[in-house]
Amino acid sequence: MSVFLLVILHMLASLEHFMLGCDRATRESCMQKLIMAVTGDETAATGDMPTYQIRTPTTALPQGVVMAASPGTLHSPQQLAEEATRKRELRLMKNREAAKECRRRKKEYIKCLESRVAVLEVQNKKLIEELETLKDICSSKTD
Repeated sequence: MSVFLLVILHMLASLEHFMLGCDRATRESCMQKLIMAVTGDETAATGDMPTYQIRTPTTALPQGVVMAASPGTLHSPQQLAEEATRKRELRLMKNREAAKECRRRKKEYIKCLESRVAVLEVQNKKLIEELETLKDICSSKTD
């Protein structure tokens, strides 16, 4: 398997893990950015996904096999700064999504608690009424 395919498989596995908690629009956007990054589209450089540069092989590899340079092999300060910016943006995006999911779960949890409180209040009211009825019956028997 070529290095290029290994890089793509690694990226897909990471993306799949990240997108488990995302909505459909976010998943589609991430997939589009991944496609742009893999195909070398210029707009991928501004996306949240790390881009991989495709270059021609310098060794005697079979024709059609390409090598991928990961962002960690970039050397210029500008490229390192861009990579740091992309990593920060990705981290912030993940953090926003995690916070959004946390708020959603909290709202759902609170709704469940509120409905449970309502059910328990009704049950408590019925038990109090039953207790009063039993007290009345008991007191009338003793008289």
